[in-house]
Amino acid sequence: MTDNTSAHGVAPHSHFFLGEDHARNERRTWLVIALTTVMMVAEIAGGSLFGSMALIADGWHMSTHAGALLISALAYRFARRHAHDPRFTFGTGRVGELAGFASAIVLALIALLIAWESLLRLTSPVPIAFGEAIFVAVIGLAVNLLCAWLLKDDHDHHHGHDHRHHHDHGHDHGHAQRGHTQDSNIRAAYLHVLADALTSVLAIAALTAGSVYGWLWLDPAIGIVGALVIARWSWGLMRDAGGVLVDYVPEREELPGEIRAAIEGEGAAITGETVTDLHVWQVGPGHHAAIVAVASPEPKPPADYKARLAHLHELSHVTVEVSRAA
Repeated sequence: MTDNTSAHGVAPHSHFFLGEDHARNERRTWLVIALTTVMMVAEIAGGSLFGSMALIADGWHMSTHAGALLISALAYRFARRHAHDPRFTFGTGRVGELAGFASAIVLALIALLIAWESLLRLTSPVPIAFGEAIFVAVIGLAVNLLCAWLLKDDHDHHHGHDHRHHHDHGHDHGHAQRGHTQDSNIRAAYLHVLADALTSVLAIAALTAGSVYGWLWLDPAIGIVGALVIARWSWGLMRDAGGVLVDYVPEREELPGEIRAAIEGEGAAITGETVTDLHVWQVGPGHHAAIVAVASPEPKPPADYKARLAHLHELSHVTVEVSRAA
């Protein structure tokens, strides 16, 4: 018995699976792009005015981060505008994961470019205008810290309410508001400005030591260290966003076990009700979908099994299939 057809007179259900902070994150990403662009133009103009190739290079380096941030902003806009488009089977909640994966690749390329340029400068040191470079690096650090503060996901709390809509067919759709919602798109934007902040801190330290002791090699050496840290961030983001895109369920994910426990209960051995097939995947930040197949000697309506899952607020789309156990 599979109950997955819509009853007459029931309003069409929604596949709106955007994160609860989607609008906030979109606005702040555009603001960070504006700040980054202003700083980028200032560095390129300042480098041209003072004859500092280091400032010009850092300005163009910031342009790559601005481009990556633009990917995040456009992804938020696209997901919002097409959130109710029926051509997207499970909504547009995972567009941010795609943007996050693309940004992770850009971040990896930036790490490679920093490492390559640093190696070139180790073998062929270039004169550094320490005073101007330190001044602009300090301003850049301040801008990056402001941008990081704007993008930091500080909504790491739990909401005690759940906007869940039940229907008399085999689907359950809810707009769950869960405590921690992993948004790879805003995480990607945050890592880009954090990478800029890291390079600014390392640059200030290296330039200061270089100006005092004349160690021109220290600047590119620390650049390589920064590139390795950025590459590690890139890999973590690529792994997490890519996992969502291919419907990978991490071992630390407790939701499948919770679904089985809720359906089978402690008396499964007595009642004979078992979950014979289970698929769980993420459809948006804080939103998961599940297909549950249940075998029972005395099958109950799908609504009965859905009611057992009502406390799992992260489940926003549930399909239940019930069959009689042999």
